[in-house]
Amino acid sequence: QVELVESGGGLVQTGGSLRLSCTRPGGTFTVYSLAWFRQAPGKEREFVAAISRSGGETKYAESVKGRFTISRDNAKNTVSLQMDSLKPEDTAVYFCSADRASIDSIIVRPNQNDFWGQGTQVTVSS
Repeated sequence: QVELVESGGGLVQTGGSLRLSCTRPGGTFTVYSLAWFRQAPGKEREFVAAISRSGGETKYAESVKGRFTISRDNAKNTVSLQMDSLKPEDTAVYFCSADRASIDSIIVRPNQNDFWGQGTQVTVSS
């Protein structure tokens, strides 16, 4: 059962921008910490960015810090990831995830997160 739906992926040139969005059809995000992860071909899934339930705290992987911005709109049940200055190494399938636990927990034990989306492909050409 698909709980989260991502959108906004696509093909972009190096230095370009994309904005990913994730929503939970028929549900609410209010009580969940939210995060984005990604998985490149032949590599393990890795953390990208996370945001607390209130939106007051955010965390980023070092590789995207200063280039990516995570935000949430609880009224619209949406979490977004603004990706700027994209690099070929950002190419991956991007997944959003939600969990009732803290922002730290959603990062360190993602296999226990409550919900995942099916992912959206981001390809950055050189």
